[in-house]
Amino acid sequence: MIFLKIFVDMLTAHTIKTIQSLDKKKYRQKYNLFLVEGNKIIKELPNSDYEITDLYSIDPEVLNIKTANETKILPAELKKISFLQTPKDSVAVCKIPENKVLKDVSIQLVLDGIQDPGNLGTIIRLADWFGIEQIICSNDTVDVYNPKVIQATMGSFLRVNVCYVDLEDYLSTYEHPILGTDMDGENIYKTEFPEKFSLVFGNEGNGLRPSTENLITKMITIPRFGKNQSTESLNVSMSTGIILGEIFSKK
Repeated sequence: MIFLKIFVDMLTAHTIKTIQSLDKKKYRQKYNLFLVEGNKIIKELPNSDYEITDLYSIDPEVLNIKTANETKILPAELKKISFLQTPKDSVAVCKIPENKVLKDVSIQLVLDGIQDPGNLGTIIRLADWFGIEQIICSNDTVDVYNPKVIQATMGSFLRVNVCYVDLEDYLSTYEHPILGTDMDGENIYKTEFPEKFSLVFGNEGNGLRPSTENLITKMITIPRFGKNQSTESLNVSMSTGIILGEIFSKK
């Protein structure tokens, strides 16, 4: 009987291959699915807009999530379908929701070609922390459903709407001020921020592309107080945190 139980719960080679393929954007798009790992975040899924299609766990009873496709698996099997070096207790396969833009938000972030998954994940966490509902991304920004992005958000992707658009088309019809970030912009500590606006951050290495820069209302910058001019510039997620802190300190 024990052997039979293990056999019944074994994942098929096809299932393992399909889940492993979700590491790549083209397969996430093909199946319209992505992976969420870890009990803490998975427990939050039923209270979000995300739909779980399959749940694999070494102890499903701990999760207490009712789904028709719940499977108890062995730790060795969890390791095969996890994208983590040290797999957590469970993985959930979820549907990718419709890409939709929220129309009436006061402050939103706009990302122009951000490539690093860790940066996007951290920016989503910052948006969640400061109560920002939406992040608009250029179509070439790293995919929010990249496993490294999802892991870096620590669950914040559940509370921030991240959508992808043709950035030039979107910004050209945007009705509120568009603030860009640049080394030569206005000092953020002397800037009066409007009630509604978009805050745009450029690519890690190249900054804002010219087509985006042409649509900026005002450039802002974080002034350097240190005297050592050889200090590396701040990365985009650090800059986002500092600027948001300044914006919300004035509210």
